[in-house]
Amino acid sequence: MDEIVNKVAASGLITVDLEELYPVGERVSIDIADQLWQGLALREKDFRTWIQSNDWSIYQGKHVAVFCSVDAIIPAWAYMLVASALSDYATTIVHGNLAEMEQVLFRNMIDSLDVSEYRDKRCVVKGCSNLPVPQSAYTHLVVKLRPVVRSIMFGEPCSTVPVYKRG
Repeated sequence: MDEIVNKVAASGLITVDLEELYPVGERVSIDIADQLWQGLALREKDFRTWIQSNDWSIYQGKHVAVFCSVDAIIPAWAYMLVASALSDYATTIVHGNLAEMEQVLFRNMIDSLDVSEYRDKRCVVKGCSNLPVPQSAYTHLVVKLRPVVRSIMFGEPCSTVPVYKRG
């Protein structure tokens, strides 16, 4: 009987699984629409009172997205005040909604990724995940890996789509 050989393991492919690099931590959002006067405008004095009276420690260690869900003109200083109040507590503060924050979290994680272990390697970026990985993360990962790898494929080692191959 012939020995069963794991061709995937013998191929030298390295699997990059963004799910394994998933930034940990609770994600929450703050909608400043609740602080608008008559749902239309932000009054500085009222907003500053809200900033001073809010218990920002409840955001300790969390990733926080700050946004306004209604169509109103929000001055830049409003988001700056919220960020300043959160800065002693939150792990991450992003101007935008939860989906935009997820993109920022992955971008930061990929930016800090040490790609030296992938130098001149053949990589497969795993396509299936149980956690919400934004499409932008795959794009950013290719940009990060391309200068150092020999090739990039997408999918599973047994069934891949070629993305890049050094000429």
